[in-house]
Amino acid sequence: MTTKAYGAHAADKPLQAIDIERRAPGSQDVQIDIAYCGVCHSDLHTVRSEWSGTLYPCVPGHEIVGHVSAVGSDVTGFKVGDTVGIGCMVGSCQHCASCEEGLEQYCENGMVGTYNGRTKDAPGHTLGGYSQRIVVDRKFVLKIHHPEDQLAAVAPLLCAGITTYSPLRRWNVGPGKKVGVVGIGGLGHMGVKLAHAMGAHVVAFTTSENKRQAALDLGADEVVVSRNAAEMKAHASSFDLILNTVAASHSLDAYTALLKRDGTLVLVGVPEHPHPTPNIGNLIFKRRAIAGSMIGGIAETQEMLDFCAEKGIVSDIEMIPVQKINDAYERMLKGDVKYRFVIDSSTLAG
Repeated sequence: MTTKAYGAHAADKPLQAIDIERRAPGSQDVQIDIAYCGVCHSDLHTVRSEWSGTLYPCVPGHEIVGHVSAVGSDVTGFKVGDTVGIGCMVGSCQHCASCEEGLEQYCENGMVGTYNGRTKDAPGHTLGGYSQRIVVDRKFVLKIHHPEDQLAAVAPLLCAGITTYSPLRRWNVGPGKKVGVVGIGGLGHMGVKLAHAMGAHVVAFTTSENKRQAALDLGADEVVVSRNAAEMKAHASSFDLILNTVAASHSLDAYTALLKRDGTLVLVGVPEHPHPTPNIGNLIFKRRAIAGSMIGGIAETQEMLDFCAEKGIVSDIEMIPVQKINDAYERMLKGDVKYRFVIDSSTLAG
């Protein structure tokens, strides 16, 4: 089935209108007409081959919300018209230890990304959500219960939401916990909203004084300007968890020093260049940890979507027509978005 999409043919080429082929739904497949697709920093890195291994043509997009338009003969649980989502993965081996534990994102045989993942379908790799429709194995389709008028703002939950929700759940965030969120961007603004909704005392860290009020509006109880040594010192040895969403290389020592004994600094951003080696004494003498976390598994992603629907949580977005995607990438590099671009997929027909 020929489908309109936006993709790039090379790392140094802009995204442009292209036609792609989608497979006919198999017995276990769900076909989705895409309504909205969020724009993630990973999209830009992949399109421009800043991470190794980009396959072209590259059609990014893994924050997908739409409606079921066809289901395979053996599909139960989904029907035509259902509102659904697709996140960062569309396949995994289903039999390794991680998959059996519902942690498909850590599949030991390699999860299949929603774009740039190896597949038997032409052109040999997956093509993502900057397109009119997508066909996905039912096991990787998620139910969305938010009202229709919030669906565009739900799209970024499929990556930014689960990337922050998963570590907050893993480290048992809730009432009585003090949680820091470093960076108030696409990921960080979701971290603040989610930690607040879980009942934690939330402290937002930003390098910009002019983001103080914005962070408070998102649900932070306190805001610390990380360049202010006195503000940082006032929180020494007091955090149960700090979620660091910043993808740029920087010293981690200022944050490990803020952890309690047995506290954890969780990294969810992948820097272009490695972070400087942390001060190991900071870790040893209070049994502190530095950890990493990726997205969540399918069951946890569904849990996150249900939690957000119940609490009325969505992302803060700016909607764009797909024809503005190259401009959006340049603005994203400058941090000129609050806090996530979302493509109105109806503009693909134009």
